[in-house]
Amino acid sequence: MMGTGLTMMHSDDTPTWRSMDTQTRADAYSPSTALPDGNLMPYIEAYIERSAAAYQALPNIKTLRYGPGPSNTVDIALPDTPGTAPVPVHVFLHGGYWQELSKRESFFAAPHMVARGCAFAAVDYTLAPAATLPEIVTECRAAVLAVRAHAAALGIDAQRLVLSGSSAGAHLAAMVCQTLPPEQRPAGVVLLSGVYDLEPLLGTYINDAVGLDLETAHANSPARLDAAGFPPAIITFGGQETDEFKRQSRAFASHLRQAGARVDLFETPGRNHFDIVFDLAEESPLVRKSAALAGQ
Repeated sequence: MMGTGLTMMHSDDTPTWRSMDTQTRADAYSPSTALPDGNLMPYIEAYIERSAAAYQALPNIKTLRYGPGPSNTVDIALPDTPGTAPVPVHVFLHGGYWQELSKRESFFAAPHMVARGCAFAAVDYTLAPAATLPEIVTECRAAVLAVRAHAAALGIDAQRLVLSGSSAGAHLAAMVCQTLPPEQRPAGVVLLSGVYDLEPLLGTYINDAVGLDLETAHANSPARLDAAGFPPAIITFGGQETDEFKRQSRAFASHLRQAGARVDLFETPGRNHFDIVFDLAEESPLVRKSAALAGQ
């Protein structure tokens, strides 16, 4: 999403968005403003091309329906190892500010995960404005519960489910962790370049399709919700991000730690908001940390 400039913040992570005018705040929450040329399309094209190649390359993909809506499906790539012990599963929630993209552009990490002996699931959900944000959260929660419920039939170990998400998908992953019953929560969660307090989006173009008011924004902000029992978390963001996205990650990590959660927070040098997800598709520190959450 485009903006007109990159807004800087104080180094002490004190939120300054309340003093910003609407355009400045929109820029601060437009990840493309941190790109040298502001052009996010090469990354979207890479999602499409690499995901299409993954669908072509993998022989064992199942589609699981978790609800009545046309987008209520999960595509699951499974290691082709019949008869072996149940494998861990990495469940991914895509970004796009709850209004763009789908599972079809989110499958690029599947080949590497499968090669490591881990199933990979890409979740589809209804986009805004066809669904409200609370409805999207409910769908994502239902998707995770469906993967757990069908784990035995799929050869998956439900106790080694790791949930991840990028950008708005990181927000959704955090919301799922905070709203699932404790016994149904994932073994760990991987949050990439997320937004965890939604109030700054009010009044910006970002909210046009989502339609949040103050009450709904607060009720769907992980940083404002009880984090007791939150699973072990990896929280990371690219070195080339807006200051507000970096601050949101640091603030949410602090929120989780205050609630007693185990958090691995780090900046990923050389990555931006759009290509940090590719670290899930190759042998990287992020993949190894993620695998450790699943006991691999």
